[in-house]
Amino acid sequence: MPDHVHLFVSGDEGFVLGRWVGELKQALARANSWSKSSGQLWQEGFFDHVLRSDESMSEKWEYVRQNLVRAALVNDPEDWPYQGEIVAIDCA
Repeated sequence: MPDHVHLFVSGDEGFVLGRWVGELKQALARANSWSKSSGQLWQEGFFDHVLRSDESMSEKWEYVRQNLVRAALVNDPEDWPYQGEIVAIDCA
């Protein structure tokens, strides 16, 4: 989506989602040579949704893909050139 991102994230018992999101926002801003004097890049905070036992990751992934169709950006999610992918990030 042009104005927001969707991420599927998991971690071990010591994982703190809020800290991780903050560090991700900082890293992406630095990679884009953004500075505070450039104005606000990210919205404060974030919205999270924990997958419940009756929900599957594939159902949520399809919901995210269909956002593109609902926003009239493409007729078919496969036409979106910025499809996501599963990437394991090892922070060890």
